Amino acid sequence: MQMNKKLLFLSTLLLATVTGYAQIPTGYYDTATGLTGYTLKTQLKKIIDDVNDSDITTEYLHNDQGYNAMDSFISMYDLDTYYENDNSILDPYSENPNGTDPYNYTPTSDECGNYNSEGDCYNKEHVIPQSVFSQASPMRGDAHHLLPTDGRVNGFRSNYPFGIVNDNNLVSQSGISNPTQNGSKLGGNLNSGVSAGYTGTVFEPIDEFKGDIARIYFYFITRYEDQVSNWSSYDMFNGSSDQVLDEPFLSILLAWNAQDPVSQKEIDRNNNIYNYQGNRNPFIDHPEYINEIWGGGSTTDTTPPSTPVISAVNQQAGPTLQVTWGAATDNVGVTAYEVYMDGTYVGTTSNTYYTTALVSYETVYCFNVYAVDAAGNTSNASTQVCFMTTADNGTTASELLFTEYIEGSGSNKALEIGNFTGTAVSLDDYSIQLSANGNAGWTASYNFPSGASIAHGDVYVIGNGGLTVCTSETDDLNNAITGFNGNDAIGLFKNGALIDIIGELGNSSNFAQNTTLVRNESISYPNTTYTPSEWNTFASNTCFLGSHTMVFLGTDAVALDKASISLYPNPVHGTVVNFDIPQNITVTQIDFYSVLGKNVLSVQSIRNHQVSIANLSKGIYLVQLQTSAGAVTKKLVIK
Repeated sequence: MQMNKKLLFLSTLLLATVTGYAQIPTGYYDTATGLTGYTLKTQLKKIIDDVNDSDITTEYLHNDQGYNAMDSFISMYDLDTYYENDNSILDPYSENPNGTDPYNYTPTSDECGNYNSEGDCYNKEHVIPQSVFSQASPMRGDAHHLLPTDGRVNGFRSNYPFGIVNDNNLVSQSGISNPTQNGSKLGGNLNSGVSAGYTGTVFEPIDEFKGDIARIYFYFITRYEDQVSNWSSYDMFNGSSDQVLDEPFLSILLAWNAQDPVSQKEIDRNNNIYNYQGNRNPFIDHPEYINEIWGGGSTTDTTPPSTPVISAVNQQAGPTLQVTWGAATDNVGVTAYEVYMDGTYVGTTSNTYYTTALVSYETVYCFNVYAVDAAGNTSNASTQVCFMTTADNGTTASELLFTEYIEGSGSNKALEIGNFTGTAVSLDDYSIQLSANGNAGWTASYNFPSGASIAHGDVYVIGNGGLTVCTSETDDLNNAITGFNGNDAIGLFKNGALIDIIGELGNSSNFAQNTTLVRNESISYPNTTYTPSEWNTFASNTCFLGSHTMVFLGTDAVALDKASISLYPNPVHGTVVNFDIPQNITVTQIDFYSVLGKNVLSVQSIRNHQVSIANLSKGIYLVQLQTSAGAVTKKLVIK
C-alpha cells in the first residue's frame, strides 16, 4: 500500500528560503488530466485548496499567510521589472505599458497611509471586493487576488464589478479624473456585444491587464467553489457553485482572457505566490482550462466564428471614421473583433463598431473585420468596405480646443476652451491635465464641474484664484490646473484621450513665460502636437478672455494633384465628363464619391478619356483617380 504524502507549507517571512519551487511541481495537475467542464473545475479546487484529499498522492496545500503579510510580499515581488524595469511598484492602475508612467511608487515607503488624490500612495486592492466574503479568511489574505494599486483609484473602483465602460456614461468623483491617468475608467456598462445584459456601473482596467483580472476571477471562483454560492449579492456572481459568474460577466472575462494572453509577469507572480502560500493559479499554468470549463466543456475548439459583415462606415467629427458590423456567431461564443484599415491592424474591440483615430480629409480608407472566439479561432476577413472622407470645407469645428492661455505676473494664469462645433457640448467627457517642469507624465488633473457645458460659439474659462485680469470672464477657478509657469505642458482630454495640447510633454524649456497665447482664427481643430505657428503671442497680462473668433478656411482637393490632370466641363450639365490626362500617366480606376463619402460609381475602363455619369444625380462629388503617379482627387459639380 502506497502511503499518501501531504506537504504543508509553513508560514514564513523569509520568502527567499523557499525559492526551490520556481515552477509547476511534477504531477501537480495529474489528477485533472482528461477532465472537462465543471468536473475539471472541482478537481482543480481540490488541487489548490487547503484540504487533504485522499485521491491526490502528493498535495501542496494552500497555507494562508494572512492579510498583513502581503505588505512584505508586495515590496519584494510586485515590482516593475517588465516595462520601465525600475523596480517601482507595479500597479495595473498607473502602469503605462507603452510609455512613461504618470507616477511611480517606491516599495514600502510610498505605501498608504492616507490619500486625497491619484498619485499620493499605494495600498492593497482585493480584485474580488472583500465585502463580498465579509472580510473572512483565507479569502482576505489570498495573494492571488491582492494587487498593489494606487489608493485613490482603489477607492474610485470601490466594490464595483469589472466590465466594459460606455464612454458616454462615465462616473464623476472628486479628486480623480475619469479615465484615470493610465486610462482605467468607471462608468455604466456598455450593455452591448459581449457585455450585453448588465446596465449598472462597472470598472474597466486598461487592455494590458484585462487578461490578468479575468484569470484572477477564474482562480477565485474555483478555489472557493464550496463557498461562492453564498456570495450571490455580488452582481458578478449568479448564486451557483459551478458557473458562478453571471452571463454578462462570464462573457466579458472570457473575452478579456482571449484578448490578453498570459504574460511573463503573471507567470513570475504565480511562481512567487506558490513559494509564499503553497498554491497556484491553474489558469495561468493552463489557460486552456478556462475554455474547457466555461467554454462548453470541449477540450479543443477549432471552429472559427462566422464572417462579420460590415454594415456601414460613417464619418465622424475630426474626421474620424466609425465602422459598424453585424455580430458574428460561434459554436462557443465570439469574444472580440479585430479591425484592419488599409490592410493594417488598428485595434481590437468587443463591440460591433470601432472608431478610428484622426484620419485625413478627402482620402479613401478601406476596412476589414475579423471575429475571434475564446479559443483564439479567427474568422475569415469581412468583405472590404471603402469610404472616402469628405472635404474640410464646412463652417464648424471638429472638436473643442484651447483658444487662449495666459501666463502672466503673479497668479495671472488662465485657460480658455472654445466650442465651434455647431452644437452645445457637455463637458462631462472632458478633462484637463498638467505636466509640471518637464515631467514625462501628467502631474495634476482637473475635471469640469458636473453639468458644465459650452454653447456653440462660446468659450469656457478656468482661472487661477489670484487672477486680477478679466476676472468677470471666468467660469471656474482652480489653482492646481492653472499652476503653470510657462514651461509646463497642458493637455485637453476627451474620455481620457489627449485631443489638444499647449507645450510639449517632457520638455521643461520655456515656451510661453509671461506670455498670453491666442489661437489663430484659422485654426478650427485641436492638435496633439504643440505648434507655435497656430498661436498669436501677446505681452504679459494681456487678456482677451471671454470670446474667440474662428474663420473657416476649408481645403481644396486641387492640393492633392500629382500631375496635370483635369476634368471638364465642370460644372457638367450633360451625361458625360471628360478627363484630360497626360500621355505619361496611366489611370487604372476612377471612383466617384458623394459628399457623404459613399462610393456611387466605380470605373475601371476609360474610353476616349470619357466617363458616363448618366446615373448620377445633381450635386457635388469627389472624384478620385488611381494613377501611375499616385491618387489624385478632384471636385465635380453636376448641374
